[in-house]
Amino acid sequence: MNTQNQEQSLQAAADVAVSISTQETVQETAQETLQDVQEQGPNLFAALGLDAALVRAVTDLGYTQPTEVQAKAIPLAMGSGSADEASIDLMVSSQTGSGKTAAFLLPVLNTLIAQKAIEAAAEQAEFERQRAEAAASGEPAPKRAKRKNPMQTRNFKAAVPGALVLCPTRELAQQVAHDAIELVKHCKGLRIANVVGGMPYQLQIAKLQNADLVVATPGRLLDLQRSMQIKLDKVQFLVVDEADRMLDLGFSDDLAEINQLTSQRKQTMMFSATFAPRIQQLAMRVMHDGGSSVQKIQIDTPQEKHANIKQMLYWADNAQHKRKMLDHWLRDTTINQAIVFASTQVECDGLATDL
Repeated sequence: MNTQNQEQSLQAAADVAVSISTQETVQETAQETLQDVQEQGPNLFAALGLDAALVRAVTDLGYTQPTEVQAKAIPLAMGSGSADEASIDLMVSSQTGSGKTAAFLLPVLNTLIAQKAIEAAAEQAEFERQRAEAAASGEPAPKRAKRKNPMQTRNFKAAVPGALVLCPTRELAQQVAHDAIELVKHCKGLRIANVVGGMPYQLQIAKLQNADLVVATPGRLLDLQRSMQIKLDKVQFLVVDEADRMLDLGFSDDLAEINQLTSQRKQTMMFSATFAPRIQQLAMRVMHDGGSSVQKIQIDTPQEKHANIKQMLYWADNAQHKRKMLDHWLRDTTINQAIVFASTQVECDGLATDL
């Protein structure tokens, strides 16, 4: 009986110690981050309910006030912050340059941070419980498992991300991934991976290891999924960035497949320049309840009027003649800036080389 009481006392003491230790660590970290933010001046992102580490990162980037799309989308995307509450699906119409990337990255990262903290506390509590049991029975204290190097090929295993951001082009995906990395630089344990075409498979597989958020183009993502390098059944948050361009580039079937692979997700967010009928149809296919309960946010960006534009059309005899005319116009000393559009990437590369 005495031995049993002793074990119960040790167990209770360990639980209390873990609780106090975890609370003190979280409070100290939050206090330090909050103090850093306050020293640099008030930041209105804190009022949105974001984690202090994210607010600190946003401050480091020089932003203290959310844009219109951020102020409207972030609170809705986060909801009350309760894990039990159903998340709200969002359709957001916002132009490039309005801050839409942070509008979906910040709430997703905020939720992932909260989940990581809960997991870390549970692991610590379990370790302390095992240590208390070992002490009570006179056995050696358990050791923490050594962290395996995920970059070693022998340690490779299929990635199981909690959040997925889809982008229509490689360049946009790389930019979004870069922004996400900047936002989590003060957060411990969150990993961001970028999956795009034109990159070595082995390198991307290595970077996928232990990834919490994956930013990808649809084609390469499905390639890796079919080769069992990534599992999408645990994705909780799906973001489709520039959905209109996704359809322009012919990714409709890929989106439908990814929608099926992530059918257990909690939330879907779709960002597009407009709410055109085809975007509405896409939303009906990928949103919960056929899009009937989706929350729409439309940001009207004032368009600058250019009344002094002179449009001219010149006929060229052939491609060589057209190239000579272009060279002639660009040599005009009255032209300070110029934008040249080409119909294909090959033609664009050729023009850039010649010029």
